[in-house]
Amino acid sequence: MQLPKLNFEDTFDFQIKRDKDKFFIYDLVRKNWLLLTPEEWVRQHWVHYFHLKKGRNLSSLILEKKLKLNGTTKRIDLLVTEKTLPKILVECKAPQIKITEKTFEQIARYNSIIGAEEIILSNGLQHIFAKFSENRYVFSPFAY
Repeated sequence: MQLPKLNFEDTFDFQIKRDKDKFFIYDLVRKNWLLLTPEEWVRQHWVHYFHLKKGRNLSSLILEKKLKLNGTTKRIDLLVTEKTLPKILVECKAPQIKITEKTFEQIARYNSIIGAEEIILSNGLQHIFAKFSENRYVFSPFAY
């Protein structure tokens, strides 16, 4: 399987295995092997980034949590918490998905329920970082 090199300063040591014609990646948080999709490739980079680079406990990382939005069930990709409070909401897209205003609106809607201080929208190649302040999002460059 040819995986794209993503736009992260660090390279991480992922556990990847093959079963017949499918590839799986080990998720440190859920302690389970997951089907290696392009979106999962991006999500696992963020898990490793927050855990190994930023020193976050695995217990502070919440993956694929369900939330109700306008009567439908959605799943967030990654929530970083601090003392159980939502801190950073990360929405992961596959590398071939363009980051647009529409994809940003998706994470902003999710965050209207979650209430994280910061959000990151990423396709692994491009990262959009915004902080929620005074009822609006303030965008800034993502700094590793």
